[in-house]
Amino acid sequence: MAMKRLRHLTALLAVFAMLVAACGDGGAVSEDDTDTTATTAAPTDDTTATTEPAEPEETGGELVVALATEPNSIFLPNSAERNAANVSTQIYEGPVWINDDNEVEAGLATEWEANEDATVFTFTLREGVKFHNGETMDADDWIASWQAASEDANVYAYLYQKVQSVVALDDMTVEMTLADSDALFGRELSEWAILPASQYETDGLAGIEAHPIGTGPFAFVSWDRGDRIVLEAFEDYWDEGLPLVDRLVFRPIPDSSTRLAAVQTGEVHIAQRFNAEEAATLGGAPNVEVVTYPVDRVYYIAFNNLTTGIGTPLESADVRLAMNHAVDRRAIVDSLFDGQAALATGLVATSSLGFDDSLAPYPYDPELAVQLLADAGYPDGFEIGFACPTGAYTNFEEVCQAVAGYLEAVGITLDGGEIQFMESGQYWDLESQKQLPPLFGDSWSSTSSESLERLEGALGGEGADYSAWTDDTILALLSEIKTTIDEDERAAVYSELHQYTYDDPPFIYLYEPFAFEGINAAVQNYKPRAAENYYLKEVSLAG
Repeated sequence: MAMKRLRHLTALLAVFAMLVAACGDGGAVSEDDTDTTATTAAPTDDTTATTEPAEPEETGGELVVALATEPNSIFLPNSAERNAANVSTQIYEGPVWINDDNEVEAGLATEWEANEDATVFTFTLREGVKFHNGETMDADDWIASWQAASEDANVYAYLYQKVQSVVALDDMTVEMTLADSDALFGRELSEWAILPASQYETDGLAGIEAHPIGTGPFAFVSWDRGDRIVLEAFEDYWDEGLPLVDRLVFRPIPDSSTRLAAVQTGEVHIAQRFNAEEAATLGGAPNVEVVTYPVDRVYYIAFNNLTTGIGTPLESADVRLAMNHAVDRRAIVDSLFDGQAALATGLVATSSLGFDDSLAPYPYDPELAVQLLADAGYPDGFEIGFACPTGAYTNFEEVCQAVAGYLEAVGITLDGGEIQFMESGQYWDLESQKQLPPLFGDSWSSTSSESLERLEGALGGEGADYSAWTDDTILALLSEIKTTIDEDERAAVYSELHQYTYDDPPFIYLYEPFAFEGINAAVQNYKPRAAENYYLKEVSLAG
């Protein structure tokens, strides 16, 4: 597919100049320099924000939620981004559930046990669970779900392919066998999607994509692409009394100013991914509350050593260090996010197990960057391809423009003189095929308290769809994390990987943001989580 080439070099330089003018000459920055106190409504704890009931809850009604991007798919194993997954998880459920306190609870399995080396898991299925097509769940459905999700066409197939076999011991007991020990497998099961075997056997993936059928609190009704996805309350949902609304509508609204207007006018009840400035404008809006919370998401500019980056200067560690020192991330955060983000030092997030707080963000030092480029054999810099998605993340196009301006200031220019901006769905499709340029921007969140999914997804090599960089040391450390059952020992391995990817960076590390959302005052018990994910079965509309 043809790439949309936008944003000329003059625009990049304008953003760059704005940042430099606004923030001076930068200087060394540490994580401690980042103000992590939100300027709007404070979260209830470190990872979740909640709109508590202001009056007795009422059931029924239609809840309308804005999405920042159009989903590529609402079949959970193929949902490429958080917005898509947030729709999928209202339709599908997995063997277990992660509660609001980040604890593993029973989901579609009521009991489970693992052998000593965590390679064989045995599950007792919940009795009487109905699919949206009226069929009753049994072990054959779990087998078919694993088979469907493991197909290579799904972007997260690799998470299911780690399971060697799924066997029915009887109608309500399933045994899963993994190729290797996996300390986090139990948590990952919360993101599985159990579907009816009859649908997969009859319609295949194409039928599943067209009309997803799960066991979740909401059943699929329709999808008018570019306009809305409609779900309805599932009357036979196993968790009695839920959901609390009759109808759930998702509206893809990529433009943040349009989302802002939609929540101000009451056209939508929930809208995510505003920046601090946009959120501030909601402060005086009637019947709108602002919710903010720290996000377990790391933004970065990725380097490629698997496909398009082979043979380029990016293969030099000095070049990659130079590019990290060339970018004034503090200026970017202050100018574009009103200071409401922490500077990243790696893909092990600040709130995650094994984060090494002794690692300070790379200081902004363009002179050092120029020297490192010269040491690597590029005293006059070089030219490189650079791509970023549009409409996917708050202010991210401007972030990419600023990064390009800082890189040009030390002699690194862009192929064609401009960033390759493209629509997010097309972008992630090319990313999964490893066809983006050697330099590209993105972010990754994690729905657990650990960064393994993010690390494995971005650094897992050829076997991970969205990975563009890896090496033998990284792969060995990832394997060790997965097989280390003891949490303290696992934290030490995370820290070792954090240090390694700090010394030899596979990314330009950018920031970990705060999320800002606009919520209609009628919305009760809405609990967004640190990965910007949410479950809506307990949400109601008051009045």
